[in-house]
Amino acid sequence: MAWNAAWRDALLPELAASEWDLIVVGGGITGAGILREAARRGWRCLLLEQRDFAWGTSSRSSKMVHGGLRYLAKGRLGLTRDAVRERQRLLDELPGLVEPLPFLFPHYRGRFPGPRLFGGLLGVYDALAGQRQRRYHPAGELACLAPGLDDPVLLGASRFGDAVTDDARLVLRVLQEARAAGGQALNGVRVVELLRDGGRVVGLLAEDRERGQRLTLRSRMLALATGAWSDQLRGSRDIRPLRGSHLLLPAWRLPAAQALSFRHARDGRPVFVFPWEGATVIGTTDLDHDDTLEQEARISPAEIDYLLAACHQVLPGAAIRHADILSTWAGVRPVVGAAAPSRRRPSDEKREHTLWSEPGCVTLAGGKLTTFRLLALEVLRACAAQRGETLNVSEAPLFRAPPPVTLPGLCRSQHRRLAGRHGHRLPRLAELLAELGSERVGATPTLWAELALACEDELVLHLDDLLLRRTRLGLLLPRGGAELLADIRALCQPRLGWSDARWLRELRDYQQLWQTCYGPGERA
Repeated sequence: MAWNAAWRDALLPELAASEWDLIVVGGGITGAGILREAARRGWRCLLLEQRDFAWGTSSRSSKMVHGGLRYLAKGRLGLTRDAVRERQRLLDELPGLVEPLPFLFPHYRGRFPGPRLFGGLLGVYDALAGQRQRRYHPAGELACLAPGLDDPVLLGASRFGDAVTDDARLVLRVLQEARAAGGQALNGVRVVELLRDGGRVVGLLAEDRERGQRLTLRSRMLALATGAWSDQLRGSRDIRPLRGSHLLLPAWRLPAAQALSFRHARDGRPVFVFPWEGATVIGTTDLDHDDTLEQEARISPAEIDYLLAACHQVLPGAAIRHADILSTWAGVRPVVGAAAPSRRRPSDEKREHTLWSEPGCVTLAGGKLTTFRLLALEVLRACAAQRGETLNVSEAPLFRAPPPVTLPGLCRSQHRRLAGRHGHRLPRLAELLAELGSERVGATPTLWAELALACEDELVLHLDDLLLRRTRLGLLLPRGGAELLADIRALCQPRLGWSDARWLRELRDYQQLWQTCYGPGERA
């Protein structure tokens, strides 16, 4: 049965009657990774997400699958080694979804760090990765590599390698693999409270947010992977939520062939300008998130000015203005063990993950997108230990190779992109391409056939699920796709099974959400 709202409605009544080996709470990359690792070991497992898969941090990150050069600079060799190895694993297993991204770090006369010091750091970075990617380019070579990077005291730039992804699509791919191995995943299900018996967590009380129905679920183990929301279920104050925000610009307005990494003149924080999905991103900020976590995070006017100032700092000739902003997004990072108020600057807080364990329940908070597999294994080891078992560690690929399918009307790079995003669902995508053609939605890389596939088989409950996470049309199209919404309706409404009244309600909610949390906002 297709993974859609009808499937969800049919499954919900069965949940209370089932006994689960593991229930995972949280539908971001960490929760998806835990579900995948549990399912591949034959555990009867279920994932519950209160809003939508990747709704929180995992759809609003900086999109980078990086090895942690920043951690290496702080002497964390082990963490960096794990990260570069996991980065390479993802590059090998998910071409088209996780792609190499070269970085340039400019050096200026009299500014820290200089080329020699930074080059030494990159030498260790490459050694841990087992491959040489670093190279130094003197200023005279940068006119072609980074047009507009011009300064009288510019010495040159160090080049190194990392990777980039679509974080929300990565979560979907992991969930697809988990479901293929027997796991189940539901969005729109909020955990109300944990259930205990004699001091042991034995299950949870959940609420279907779509219908208001409450469910009691029993499980041998619970794994909480709710990130910045961890304190809510644990009743603690261990998390300091920090917000990171980004600007998205049309590629024609600020072309970028690789990522440009530099330190903001105002506070020395690392800032990036990099290509993503045919557009250009400027990010990120790092400050305390004081708003309620029940509402979507949004960029502030001060953050907009901060990022525009960063762009003007290194690319003054581009003259990027507020009017050039296509869209924005903001995500909330969980910093563990430093609940506000804290005297440290947000950027000075440690970013390591933490595991809490109590009888019947393991909670994970923090960690990096790149190392989600290792985090999942750590959680499962703790769960297995409570079950009196030893976790068998498998080095088999996390992702299955896509089936050999011909996609009509597409070039090799498009085929690679779609194979990375959709994996074993390529045969159905090929059928939709034959039906709908290979036309892209506006100037984005997304195909109309991908929209249809998402409606049919990616558990879309609301319009923002479709336009902000299953696809990124709400970010990549002007005004959230306003000019194409009629065409999107014609294709998607029948496949979603929504009435006219339902579509109009979803459209109103989406446009209000986009204007509030994803639009260009206002300057300070």
